[in-house]
Amino acid sequence: MAQTTTWRARRINYIHRVHARRAARTPMATVFVSPPEPRMIGIVAKGRQLMTGNFLFSGLLVEGPHLSVWDIAHANALVADEIHRCAWLDDLAAVGDEQARVRAQKWIFQWIKRYGDGKGPGWTPDVVGPRLIRWINHGVFLLRGQDHDAMGSFFQSAAQQALFLSQRWHATPHGLPRFEALVGMIYAGLSLDGMAGHVDAAVQALAADCATQIDADGGIATRNPDELLEILTLLNATVQALTDTGGQVPQRIDAAITRIVPTLRALRHADGALARFHGGGRGIMGRLDQALAASGVKALPEAGLHMGFARLTGGRTSVIVDAAAPPTGEASDNAHASTLAFELTSGRRPLIVNCGSGARFGDEWHRASRATPSHTTLGIAGVSSSRLASPARLLAQQEWLLDVPDVVYGHMSDADGDRKLELSHNGYRARHGLTHARILQLSVDGRRLLGEDLLATLNPDDEARFDKVRDRTTPPGIPFAIRFHLHPDVEAMLDDADGAVFLTLKSGEVWVFRDDGAAELTLAPSVYLQNGRLRPHGAQQVVLSGRTMAYATRVRWSLAKALDTPQAVRDLVRGDPLDSDID
Repeated sequence: MAQTTTWRARRINYIHRVHARRAARTPMATVFVSPPEPRMIGIVAKGRQLMTGNFLFSGLLVEGPHLSVWDIAHANALVADEIHRCAWLDDLAAVGDEQARVRAQKWIFQWIKRYGDGKGPGWTPDVVGPRLIRWINHGVFLLRGQDHDAMGSFFQSAAQQALFLSQRWHATPHGLPRFEALVGMIYAGLSLDGMAGHVDAAVQALAADCATQIDADGGIATRNPDELLEILTLLNATVQALTDTGGQVPQRIDAAITRIVPTLRALRHADGALARFHGGGRGIMGRLDQALAASGVKALPEAGLHMGFARLTGGRTSVIVDAAAPPTGEASDNAHASTLAFELTSGRRPLIVNCGSGARFGDEWHRASRATPSHTTLGIAGVSSSRLASPARLLAQQEWLLDVPDVVYGHMSDADGDRKLELSHNGYRARHGLTHARILQLSVDGRRLLGEDLLATLNPDDEARFDKVRDRTTPPGIPFAIRFHLHPDVEAMLDDADGAVFLTLKSGEVWVFRDDGAAELTLAPSVYLQNGRLRPHGAQQVVLSGRTMAYATRVRWSLAKALDTPQAVRDLVRGDPLDSDID
């Protein structure tokens, strides 16, 4: 993500530093009101990596058995905030043995020594909030065996950070950063003796954000499924903390949870993972299940769109489609030009995917991952259905999406028992005079997906614009490509004689892709971008390409299951390298 260097951002960061140093110099003494209960899910494998000196943060690997995690943060600004949030504490706590505990204690007390005076990185509300939550969650783990002086320094630092949050949470942008800051304040106020006076204002502010930032359908402005899960996890933690201490949970917080849960269920694939759209990933395995269960909400999603996504299900197959315009303005900072893109999962096996977010693999990967060709949809002439801010404007615009489709149509119906979705958007109309329409029809047993992509002009003005672009193109015609990105575990084989692509999953299941011959069918390289991996993972994509010469061009295609997973081994294989990673 481009670094924001506006005058307003510099001013806010300066004030953060002033309040951080002021809070760090305020003598404070506290203890836990009651021993906290850890509620965060960690990954044992990542905890063991840390203990052996393999530091892997968002695609950055640093090896050094004698290094501290703060050495990594100091040398790598890209992952500094991630490390200062202390999510790695969950992973060490998941290991849970004495060696992991000693390592966690060493790094936390190093933080207090290096950064506890309010200087250096790690002192912004959206970083302090999640850090405090984890310090408190794992407080017993961190303080076991510590002497009186060490415990005193821990509690003093925690109280100083809580004081900083009480003064600066209001300067945090709305959305996930504000939720993190407010919940951190609430958690600290309820858990640390003498800090309860800061709770009421934070609870009321959180309730207000629940009413304004979670829309009536349970969605958020960024349309990022992973962010929505993070917000639900934070709200669950707040409800539990208030309940445990006899506090009153505002109705607006309960109502927000009630709205969010059905939406997350609609964005969940057959394998239990989240759809990967607008910067979001599959999520930590088990975290979605935990959040849904902790909410206590049993409601299922109703028919229609959820946060702008449509969901088709049949048998063991799920299809999730981006059926709305992308976010705009500040909410589009990580948004993708993915209109009408879809993902398909069969049982526990993803088949058709989007490339994912390249935010942690550098600026070039970040921009490329947000473009339309990185998604399972149709693209025209190498351009995207929404335009990213040009590199010269990145610092001012924070990589916002521009010129997004302003008319996106979606209609779901039944067709002979199958679920049918009809979609269109006008993202190419202003430049090429063309509207993209897509029809998806999933059979009731989930064994066949029929698709149709159409490029068409809608009126004489569109025709004139199309003629102008077509006639100046060499060779004549506007090139298009319909891409179907495959999960890295899918083995693809093109049969030229049969005019089909055979797609084999690790479980032994086989799907066959065919088209009507209106476009050229090829296999091409692709990538699978996954946070927590060292580098982009190689994959393949099925591509239908051609040139549109007329006012209407139609391409039909199908995905059909030819061979099912053997019952004896169905979805029982665990521990795949990609399954164990997170986005």
